[in-house]
Amino acid sequence: MLTAILAMTALALVLGAALGYAAVRFKVEGDPLVDKIDAILPQTQCGQCGYPGCKPYAQAIAGGEADINQCPPGGEEGVRKLADLLGREFKPLSEEHGTEKPRAVAVIDEQTCIGCTLCIQACPVDAIVGAAKQMHTVVAPLCTGCELCLPPCPVDCIAMEPVAETVQSWKWKYPVIDIRKAA
Repeated sequence: MLTAILAMTALALVLGAALGYAAVRFKVEGDPLVDKIDAILPQTQCGQCGYPGCKPYAQAIAGGEADINQCPPGGEEGVRKLADLLGREFKPLSEEHGTEKPRAVAVIDEQTCIGCTLCIQACPVDAIVGAAKQMHTVVAPLCTGCELCLPPCPVDCIAMEPVAETVQSWKWKYPVIDIRKAA
C-alpha cells in the first residue's frame, strides 16, 4: 500500500513538472499588527526594552504584554508613533529601560584590540569582523549602535561615535514605507 502511494506521488510530481506546473509554495503571513509595530521600531536589536530584539518586542506589544515606551533607541518619537498606531495614550519613555541618545556606531581602536572575539560574539547584527588574536573592525553601515559590544571588551577598545544625519543615514530615523504594500 505504501509503495503504491509513493508511486502515485512520484507520478504526480513528474506529470506536474512535465505540464509546466511549478511546485506550490505556501507562505505563512505574520500578524499584520506585529509587522506594523516592528516597522516603527528602530531595528537596533539591542534588548534595552527587555526583549531579545525588535520583533519579539513588537509581538509583546501586540499581545498586550509590554508597554509602548520601553525602546530608548526609538525615543519619544517612536513612542508617539506606536501610540498613534495602537490608539493608546502617549507615555514618556521609560527611564527604567534607558535614555534616548543620538544615533551612534561602534568604532574599534585597532591598536588596542587584542582579538579576543568577545565583541563579535556579542554583536546581534554581525557588524564586527575579525579573527581570534587578530585585529577587529566594525562594518559601520551594519552597526545599529546597540552598544552590546561594549561590556564584554576586556581592554575597552570600543567607543561609540555619533552618526551625523546624512542622505544615507536618514532612513534610520524615518522608516521607509513601501508604497506597493501601503496600497
